[in-house]
This record gives sequence, C-alpha cells and structure tokens, in this order.
Amino acid sequence: MGRRFFIFVLLGLLAAGASSRAAQADAPPPLALVQSIPLADVRGRIDHLAIDVDAARLFVAALASDSVEVIDLRAATRAARLTGLQEPQGLAYQPDARRLFVASGRGGTVTAFSGSPLVPAQQLDGLDDADNVRLDRDEHLYVGYGRALAILDPATLRRLADIALPGHPESFQLEREGDRIFVNVPDAGEIALVDRKTRSVVGGWRLDDAKANFPMALDERDHRLFVATRRPGALLVYDTGSGKRIARLPIAGDADDLFFDAARRRVYVVCGEGKIEVIEQRDADRYQAATSVPTARGARTGLYSPERSELFVAVPARSTNTAEIRVYRVQ
Repeated sequence: MGRRFFIFVLLGLLAAGASSRAAQADAPPPLALVQSIPLADVRGRIDHLAIDVDAARLFVAALASDSVEVIDLRAATRAARLTGLQEPQGLAYQPDARRLFVASGRGGTVTAFSGSPLVPAQQLDGLDDADNVRLDRDEHLYVGYGRALAILDPATLRRLADIALPGHPESFQLEREGDRIFVNVPDAGEIALVDRKTRSVVGGWRLDDAKANFPMALDERDHRLFVATRRPGALLVYDTGSGKRIARLPIAGDADDLFFDAARRRVYVVCGEGKIEVIEQRDADRYQAATSVPTARGARTGLYSPERSELFVAVPARSTNTAEIRVYRVQ
C-alpha cells in the first residue's frame, strides 16, 4: 500500500510539473512588438520621452537633432517637430494645462510649449545641463541640473527654489503620498533623499559595490525603490523605509530608463546594449528575471504608458537603419 501510494504521488507531481511547463509555454510573452514608427531626419542620440494620453501624442527628445519630435500615435506618424532647442533631454507633459516642458542640456534652458499647434510660451535660462523633469502633486515643476534640483512654477516658469545636491542628478522620483524625492547622484555614488517641505537633502544611501546609477522607478505601495546601474549592469531594489537593499539582479549594460508596472507587478529596464530586461515581482522581497527582449544597440530610452498598456522604445539611427520608435504591447 505504501509503495503504491508513493508511486501515485510521484506520478501526480510529475503530471503537475508537466502541466505547469505547458501552461508557461502557452502564455503570451510579456512584451510583443506591434509597431515601428520611423523618424526620418533624426540623427544621433535620442533622450527621454513623454506622452499626452488624451490626444494620443508621444513626445521624443531628439537630443542630437536639437528637436522634439511629436508623434501622432493614432496615425503612427510624426505630426510635428519642435525646433530652436539645444540638446533637449528631459520632457514632462501637464495634461490639465496642455503644456509641454522641455529641458535642454547645452542651452541650460527650460521651455514651456502650449497651444495648438505647440509653440513656445515661456523660457527660463541659467540651468546648466538641464536634464530630467518631473511634475509633483502640487504641480511644482522639478528640474535636475548642474548639482541641484530647481523648483519652478509651471504656469510662469518662475524659479521658486533650488535644492543643492552632492553631484549632478540623474533620474529622480517623487512620492505621491509622502514628501520625499529619491535622486540618483552617480557622481557621488549614492541615492540622495530630499525632503520637499524643507527643500533640503536629509540623507542618502551609498552604492559601494555598484556605479553609474542612472534610471530609477518607485513602487510606493510596497515601499520599494528600483535603481539600475551600469557598472556592473544590475537592478537594485531598496526598502524606502529602512534604506536596506532587498535584492540585486544582473541585467544588460547601458540602462537609461526603468519603469515599474504596478498592475502586472513587473519592472522593465531599457538597456542600450540592445535589450529590454523584464523582471517579475513575486512579492515585495522576491524578484525574478522573466525574459530579455532584443531591441537594437543604443536603444536605451523609452516610456511605459500604463493607460495604453504600451512600452515605447527609442531606437537611434545607424548606418543601416533610420531612427524609429518601437511600440511594444504589454501583455
């Protein structure tokens, strides 16, 4: 009886394992390439993206072409080109005001575009190497530049304050339910913690065993911060309450954009080595590499739109291909 029972249990386990493997094989891939939108005349490096969900417009900072490309996502074609910029890097779109903010690194400017078609409305100078741009819940505009974050009034671009940092800020994330800003400062080898009320740095977490921490994403519900580094290529997961590192996973090189998909509990890392790394969040403390989706060399910036369930990846022009935006359906 005991021997037969053991064999029965073993056969059941083998059948269950085979069924599980078959189900995984039949499951759709997490990302499916559904469209490529060409960007003729765009040369060299492409930086960050922003989206107008209501009007189905994608904005692309064509840094080396000194322009912002406006893509009509319904027609899958370029609808306009914003010129007169000097190495545009960071973009943010304000839906209620229908305003686009562009931070230009070489010009050290922030330009607000509004109207239909979009035209320059205001401009602020004096922000050396202006880069990433974020709007917070109080509709302040934060711009990373030089060795600081500038706080601007988005209606007028009036400069309200500056928050000094230990180096040049790369990606930064703002809490919606709290008052902190998490800032990647690769020059200092740390993640700086900023208090929005006091407008000052209140702490930081050292990255002693990793360098070049550029992209960042936040899972505020589970108090987790995701940071990708380039030396070595790694995804680091931190507890935002304690600052303790929870996990570390190897990823491809040259990561420059990183997104957390709260609905599907996934992390997408866009890597210039030519891959999108997809990481599954099993729970707040456990993470597993799901797949690597091949893209193209130099394709290291993108944008995830939870409203559209799409991931956009910017592919720069090479000798054998024009620049393009690849659209991946998230499944």
